[in-house]
Amino acid sequence: MQSIIENYKNKRVGFVGLGISNLPILKLFADVGIRITVRDFKPNACEEHKDYLANIGARIITGEGYLDDIDEDILFLSPAIKQFLPQLAKAKDDGVYITTEMEEFFRFCPCKTIAVTGSDGKTTTTTLIAKMLEKAGKTVHLGGNIGANLFVRLSEIKAEDYAVAELSSFQLMKMTRSPDVAVITNVSPNHLDWHTDMEEYTEAKKTIFRNQTNTGKTILNASNSVTAKMVSECVGKVVTFGCACGDFSIEADGIYNNGHLILADKDILLPGAHNRQNYAAAIAAVDGIVSKELITDLAKTFGGVEHRIELVRELGGVRYYNSSIDSSPTRTAAALNAFEKKLIVIAGGYDKNIPLEPLGALFCKKAKACVLMGDTMPKIKAVLEKSGYCGAVLTADNMNEAVNAATNLAENGDIIILSPAAASFDKYKNFMERGKDFKNIVMAL
Repeated sequence: MQSIIENYKNKRVGFVGLGISNLPILKLFADVGIRITVRDFKPNACEEHKDYLANIGARIITGEGYLDDIDEDILFLSPAIKQFLPQLAKAKDDGVYITTEMEEFFRFCPCKTIAVTGSDGKTTTTTLIAKMLEKAGKTVHLGGNIGANLFVRLSEIKAEDYAVAELSSFQLMKMTRSPDVAVITNVSPNHLDWHTDMEEYTEAKKTIFRNQTNTGKTILNASNSVTAKMVSECVGKVVTFGCACGDFSIEADGIYNNGHLILADKDILLPGAHNRQNYAAAIAAVDGIVSKELITDLAKTFGGVEHRIELVRELGGVRYYNSSIDSSPTRTAAALNAFEKKLIVIAGGYDKNIPLEPLGALFCKKAKACVLMGDTMPKIKAVLEKSGYCGAVLTADNMNEAVNAATNLAENGDIIILSPAAASFDKYKNFMERGKDFKNIVMAL
């Protein structure tokens, strides 16, 4: 780690956005005396850490002019910062080295790297890969969108280990390095409030394999129309998966590779066809490293990741599920279709400017009733009215009202699920906070 830090010593380092990815690096650099600047648009962004920043002598620049007069040698951008902002483009032209946590991690990582991106299923697939490798006795370092900050853990990583990362389009937009194994679970409209359009969003996803060499491997979903077209653009080996197609095919009774059953459907504890896709992608990533016996052992016991069709409790014959991660109609479709019966759905949230029309046919088929809230509430309501949806449609101002309204609608044997089909930022910091609020309210019923 000392040799890595030498690359930043005697330099002025700025952090644009003081968040989960930047703060640990800031502290690492401050400990060795590197001069620090923090830049953030939000005037109170540094309030929580103001005493610490004052103690280390950090320069703090906030407000509308947070990117004015850039004089640092290096800038670390947080994931949500667009690298094409005029001030950043000028700084780059002036010789400022602009980078990110994940870019620097891939620059120095000594071990094999596996990274996962996609519109849906990223976290579950990434988690499955990590757990499969651990089952095989490998030391795994999990990070990116989930797990710990990988850059500050470089001193712990040995050449024989594995680094497994979940990467968002925000992170990939700013990267010039690719992992040894790249996985794209699928691509569908998402984050169109941040990206210029669907084309830019899709191109960001492709960055995960763009900088591979011919020794790299890219795993693509042959069932997804967008990812299926990416095969010709890949540099390294391409492996595909999908429903009844691809190198790892999903059949009615399990997941196959070249006609050989790798994982029987009856052995998969996680519900839903989308989780079969996640398993197929993960199996393709660890092919040749993890035996099918170990994969089966994991599948029999793995109950999923928090906030993803997570059973919270059963009360009065009604089951409550938290699927707060469902920030798009495709994710909500996957969650609702994981159940055979119709559900009472709590939906709505921050508007990402993605099409909500698919919710009409979905709710007609899978929703017994729904409670709508958040910024997208009127849009979803209009979609349901246009679709001819016949179930009850209630509205709520907050999660507490929504849970109680859904509970009042429920009868013995019903299922209530939080599946927003929207982001959380209208009322919460992130989907985890939204999911925890839902769970706390449900547990207090």
